[in-house]
Amino acid sequence: MSPKRAEVLRAPRATRSRALHPGAWWLWALGLATAASRTTNPLLLALLVGVAGYVVAARRTDAPWARSYTAFVKLGLTVVAVRLLFNIVLGSPIPGSHTLVTLPEAPLPDWAKGIRIGGRVTAEGTLFALYDGAKLAALLICVGAANALANPARLLKSLPGALYEAGVAVVVAMTFAPNMVADVARLRTARRLRGRPTGGVRAILQIGLPVLEGALERSVAVAASMDARGYGRTAQVPPAVRRTTTVLTLGGLLGVCAGTYGLLGAEGAGYGLPVLLAGLAAALAGLRLGGRRTVRTRYRPERWGARAWLVAGSGAAVAALMIRAGGYAPGALHPGVVPLTAPTLPLWPALSVLVGLLPAFVAPAPHAPGPAPAPQESQ
Repeated sequence: MSPKRAEVLRAPRATRSRALHPGAWWLWALGLATAASRTTNPLLLALLVGVAGYVVAARRTDAPWARSYTAFVKLGLTVVAVRLLFNIVLGSPIPGSHTLVTLPEAPLPDWAKGIRIGGRVTAEGTLFALYDGAKLAALLICVGAANALANPARLLKSLPGALYEAGVAVVVAMTFAPNMVADVARLRTARRLRGRPTGGVRAILQIGLPVLEGALERSVAVAASMDARGYGRTAQVPPAVRRTTTVLTLGGLLGVCAGTYGLLGAEGAGYGLPVLLAGLAAALAGLRLGGRRTVRTRYRPERWGARAWLVAGSGAAVAALMIRAGGYAPGALHPGVVPLTAPTLPLWPALSVLVGLLPAFVAPAPHAPGPAPAPQESQ
């Protein structure tokens, strides 16, 4: 390959005009999350988490929301730990013959029949809880990848006019956690530089108060900014249009939820896609009608280019291939725990997960941090 052609195929540097559409990152991450929901194989889940982590490491910027990925990883590990703790304390419906430990069992009244606290903890039940917790953790980490890569402010600009007010609330909620994580990291660094402890109850209280104060000041600033930009002002439309908009939007969103549930669940694979498409069409019609009430203008709208199609398509391909794998390799996607068997890595589902690495090569690359300024020589 000639150097000129290789330069054309190389991903460009991310600029204001070349930055990837944030919706593409969310579609890619939701595709990985859909794939994670279709398997309990820990090797495939670890591969999905690794793919998401590699793309985040290759394409995230220095923005505050980009630092939230580690928090989502820790949250996923916490979910696994809590799921294992529930299995130990409350037991598991999975029968097993390999006893790990026998805890003292608390006596319960007759109305609590079927519930137990303590008792025998088996390896089969613990392994089932580990697989179940790992699936939930992988879902959270995939959502965290989208949160770390997509600019929430630019995502808000891309929302339809009918969803602008709800989108503002969602975006503000989404940016709360990354900003809080950045504030905590900044305060811990400042305390460390001053030689003060960063752990313990007293340090947490001393860090928590400034973080809450900063969150309150930021909320007041956001409210003032929204008021200055005319947030909440709408145009007058006929009542029939308002009613039709409400029916189409709510009915369409319910259809999207029901269709998505059908696709995610193994029992609803037959009706999931038609219901999802019908709900999506009704929701889009409702959103188009609802846009008549919006009087705002859009400055420099986001562009959906070829690279956005590739990124979103890679996530959709991972989800579709994993759903297809559920038909020809259900045993490999859901390894059994009774009797105890070691999970294996199925070849074709693993290769389909690797399709999710495509954004690491086609998405615009963030700017590398510049070199540190050289120290000046003393006169």
